[in-house]
Amino acid sequence: MAKITYVEHNGTEHVIDVKTGLSVMEGAVKNNIPGIDADCGGACACATCHVYVDEAWLSKTGDRSAMEDSMLDFAEGVEPNSRLSCQIKVSDELDGLRVTMPESQH
Repeated sequence: MAKITYVEHNGTEHVIDVKTGLSVMEGAVKNNIPGIDADCGGACACATCHVYVDEAWLSKTGDRSAMEDSMLDFAEGVEPNSRLSCQIKVSDELDGLRVTMPESQH
């Protein structure tokens, strides 16, 4: 399990224990976190699970794949720390991860 903090665009924080092996998106969906819709169910076929990864955690979440980059083209407000939360697998190393949802996803 890893404790992940999901921060809504308005600053509301949700601290959730997410099972190792799930994606950050799955942790949000299973806990009804607002701002992560996951319309494609985690298939990297939409951008409704777009999050900003806290800068301190970027190196631990891995690199974006070409497909993820392509899907982020459809997201609003993409920044260098933008990721699709369906593409971030939860591991013990991510205990303490903070992600913030963009304002466009509320």
